[in-house]
Amino acid sequence: MAVQVDPAEGLRAATKGFDLLFANDLFGAVDLFGDDSYRDSPFHLIGLGVCAFLKAALGMEPELMDDATQCLEASQAGSKKFMKLAKSYKPSHRFTPGIEWEVLHTDAVLLLGLTHALSESYKGYLQCLYEFNSAHSKFTKLFKTLYPNGLDEYATPGQTPMSSRQGSIYNVKASVAQISVQSRPSGFLARWGFTSPTSPPPMPGTKTNPSNDEIEELILSGAAFGYGLFNLVLSLLPARARVVVGFLGYQHDRQLALRALAVSAARSDVHAAFSGLVLMTYYGVILLMAGYQADEEHIVRQYKGIVNKVSARYPRGTLWILNKAKIQRMTKNAEGAIETLKEGLAPDRPETFPQADALLAFELAWTLLGFRRYEECAEVFLELMQMNTWSHATYLFIAAGCYVSIGRLDEAQSLLEKIPDSINTRRRMMPTEGFIKKKLEFYKRKQIRLGGDPERYVEAIRISPAEEFAIFWNTHAHVDEATALAHIEELSALTPPVGMEGKYTQSSSEDTVLDLDTPDELAIRSLILGIVHRTRGDYATARTLLNDALKHGADVDISTWVTATAYFELAVLEMKEGERQAAERGSKSEKVESGEQKGMTQWRQTFKIAREMLAEASRSCTGEMDLSSRLDSRIMMLKEEIATKMEMVGCTE
Repeated sequence: MAVQVDPAEGLRAATKGFDLLFANDLFGAVDLFGDDSYRDSPFHLIGLGVCAFLKAALGMEPELMDDATQCLEASQAGSKKFMKLAKSYKPSHRFTPGIEWEVLHTDAVLLLGLTHALSESYKGYLQCLYEFNSAHSKFTKLFKTLYPNGLDEYATPGQTPMSSRQGSIYNVKASVAQISVQSRPSGFLARWGFTSPTSPPPMPGTKTNPSNDEIEELILSGAAFGYGLFNLVLSLLPARARVVVGFLGYQHDRQLALRALAVSAARSDVHAAFSGLVLMTYYGVILLMAGYQADEEHIVRQYKGIVNKVSARYPRGTLWILNKAKIQRMTKNAEGAIETLKEGLAPDRPETFPQADALLAFELAWTLLGFRRYEECAEVFLELMQMNTWSHATYLFIAAGCYVSIGRLDEAQSLLEKIPDSINTRRRMMPTEGFIKKKLEFYKRKQIRLGGDPERYVEAIRISPAEEFAIFWNTHAHVDEATALAHIEELSALTPPVGMEGKYTQSSSEDTVLDLDTPDELAIRSLILGIVHRTRGDYATARTLLNDALKHGADVDISTWVTATAYFELAVLEMKEGERQAAERGSKSEKVESGEQKGMTQWRQTFKIAREMLAEASRSCTGEMDLSSRLDSRIMMLKEEIATKMEMVGCTE
């Protein structure tokens, strides 16, 4: 039988553990949460679950997922016990007795579902949905109870207006049940319909009626966190998993989810840090992977506000250092990002959160690759093999590609030869590893076809494996001008010629032995060139090259992902060109009415073409395609950004 503990005392003790966790002292946090004097405390049980979850999520290590599952299941069981006990105790807060334990129970359900989703497999996504299905009504009930009048009266980080991306946020009241708290009219006059208007008291936790204590902060912040994360996860699931979501009858509203998380992030409870982490992760992914943002300035502003708020509380926390660097990278300050990441990995740093340190190194490696600092990039990817057990084959493959790019073929060949033994056959093969195995066989076949030494198949590689892999991480969309031009010069020098003249491309002289002699290679070259031309702002050349990738994509051997990716990049191109046209219209001295009419016509055409391209990308993105779930998520993100832009400009279907 669980022993009832004072909620405030248990929360204060557990908060010290979370403070240790977010300040990088993972081991100290685990020791505190595991203290025997609090072994029955649901706050401490969820703390252990959170530590295990973060180790699994940040370390990207499948072996850690079982530990996270066990800890979170124990947390669920502990919260259930206290929910039953709470019926016989008078609460210290103004809400329903035991609601604080319901909040902790939903925390455990959410994290357990996300643990299943970490595998990035459709089976994992379905297991995630199974967990969510069992708690769907709880999320909704908690939110409707605590936020019956919507979220407009609650603070968010930075208090920045959200009008440009509001969409359904302004319709929050239509999305949740309205609970009237007005006084019931009574007396003689009321019988005849004569009543005096009464204003309902503000709900607890609003700006005009703040929470009384830390337990109320936990309840309000936790409910907004749970509801927001639940809806955000549903909206981000891959297409095949979303079919199941629709079958179960779930409705999700991403903008409402983001608003709920922002309300949670503005509070003082530990849930605020988690909501901030979710929002940071989401905004970082949108900026990195969506290709186009309806209102990039708003996203960056919100992102910075959250990072600054949490960083002020945990200045040494690796997770916040990571997100500061991501903002720098996405805002074209690559050197600043590299400096921030290197400082975070300095030898004198606290080293008790190795999974978070590995994430810093992972981000540093990709940032270095994005600016063609190949030798440094290779070194960091190889160092990652000592930092975690996530796909060593992927680290080796990218490092080998970096050495190919700088002509160190012996080292590249040596790394490629280590890849087969580095794949852990005792677990499910990761999506990146399936892609890599196909590429190695592709290089071997080409080397034999060229009459070279089969043991030196690195000599057959003409397009860097690292740069090809970078397509999946959308690295080329964030390079600077000098890097874009270097890519264009290098790739357009390969034979046969690109077949068209762009602003920066150069046709190569004919050669007896072609560098690129397969549709796969020709398609990939045109795809990378199309992306970097678009990044450089040469939209006409980019469109021609992306269409060339589609032409070759129809005949590829193993690169079946090219067609769907090219369609996606064409959709991004349409939206970026639409933004440029809108900016040009705004700078011209046209009559207002004629300008607005012309602008709406052009926007409608832009939306039409972009959505058609995305529809083709979705049709081409099959489950058999390499890294299909990653592209599927990008397609979904871009759809949301297009829908947001349509609302912003007032364009209906």
